[in-house]
Amino acid sequence: MQDIQIHIPGKSSQGLSRIEKLRALFDRKLAGLFILLLISLVFGALIAYNGILAGAAILGLMVGPPVVYSIVAYPQFGITLLLLLAYLLFFIGRQGIDFPLGTVMDATQGLLILGFFIHQRRHRNWAILKGPVSVVVLIWIGFNILEVANPAAESRLAWVYTIRSVAIVMLTYFVFLYQIRSIRFLRFVIKLWLGLAVFGALYAYKQEYIGFSDAENAWLQGEGISDLLFIAGHWRKFSIFADPVAFSYNMVVGCIICIALLTFVKNTGKKIVIALLVALFFSAMLFSGTRGAYVLIPAAMVLFVILRINRQVMIFSGIAGVFFLFMIVVPTGDPNIVRFQTAFKPNDDLSYKVRKDNQKRIQPYILSHPIGGGLGATGVWGVRFAPQSYLANFPPDSGYVRVAVELGWVGLSLFCLLMFLILRDGINNYFLIRNSELKTYCLAMLLVVFAYNIGNYPQEALVQFPSNIYFYLAAAIIKITRVIDESEQREAIS
Repeated sequence: MQDIQIHIPGKSSQGLSRIEKLRALFDRKLAGLFILLLISLVFGALIAYNGILAGAAILGLMVGPPVVYSIVAYPQFGITLLLLLAYLLFFIGRQGIDFPLGTVMDATQGLLILGFFIHQRRHRNWAILKGPVSVVVLIWIGFNILEVANPAAESRLAWVYTIRSVAIVMLTYFVFLYQIRSIRFLRFVIKLWLGLAVFGALYAYKQEYIGFSDAENAWLQGEGISDLLFIAGHWRKFSIFADPVAFSYNMVVGCIICIALLTFVKNTGKKIVIALLVALFFSAMLFSGTRGAYVLIPAAMVLFVILRINRQVMIFSGIAGVFFLFMIVVPTGDPNIVRFQTAFKPNDDLSYKVRKDNQKRIQPYILSHPIGGGLGATGVWGVRFAPQSYLANFPPDSGYVRVAVELGWVGLSLFCLLMFLILRDGINNYFLIRNSELKTYCLAMLLVVFAYNIGNYPQEALVQFPSNIYFYLAAAIIKITRVIDESEQREAIS
């Protein structure tokens, strides 16, 4: 008689193994649920007793480490984040968020620079530190660092606060130069740039025709702000930027990039879209009331015609010239157009005369101080750290004048040499590049750098976000387009 084996669930070794696994899994889930419950109670108590700051700190601890790692390990992500933050920094800040956004920008730039050195260990490419532009950038950074020992400086703290916006921002030039390696990512960067510009233009339309938000109205009540922004019964618009100057200059840049792209794009639909973007950026720029910006597009178009002279460009330039002439002379009661017209009559502008007088007054000081009065001697930091000094109460009203006052005629010479070398490389690369898309990007960035240099005379064009970041991005792209084109030519030969 055969033994009858009865299988009892859970008694066999296999059954016991499965039950133990289920029990262990169940136990771990209970422990996990308990831990999550405990964490949620702690977080809830912290937020209840400390408010939104505790919530922001908790969120930062959860999100911060992965973001920090991604910036260092994946530089394309870091560059994208930097470009987004630079454009949206003041927009976020005006929403009542009490957070050190400037420190976040510094940290992002610092992490990108750290990532640059880490990546150099695996993919060495110190060639980006060679060449006239790179050498002068390094000399300029070193000169600014040495300014800490300037005997004429009234405050070292002013230098500490100012050097961040000089050295760290300029070092991003090398980050862009090293990390933007493909035409695909370059194309993405241009699209991101224009997309952010569209957001800025549309938000200006909202301010013009719908009004300011409550947070913006509160900011406008600040000391001295209405004196600068409320002109002839009309508010100058600043969109998502720090002020109307930064807003208008970024709209000019959007116009210039789109005009350059029109020479490359063949699809009729895309041409129409780009032309509409030009109209959007130009019309939004008028809301700023920044007269220094109005002359930048015609000035950039002069260089554009010289570089791209052909029948189509001449026709386009003629139409644009007639349009600008019409805008200058047409009778109107629109305050935006009236202010646009005054930009082409500087001798009738009282503020222009005041600026000329101030520049004349400061010339003896510049000539007698070859390395200037110290970094940060003028403007906000000068007023804060050395309010009784001569320079703290001097309004430079010009990027070049500020450099001359703070860094002397030696610093001004270095700065002008750097701008000249960037423009020279842009012109040379434009004629040497064979890839038509890369040639167009090079042309666009060359015109952007040219416009910023002209705009840096009537205003301080390169000290505020996002212009400072995007200016060195444009300078880097001028070099990047040539490098990518040479790589494509070598691959074609091989």
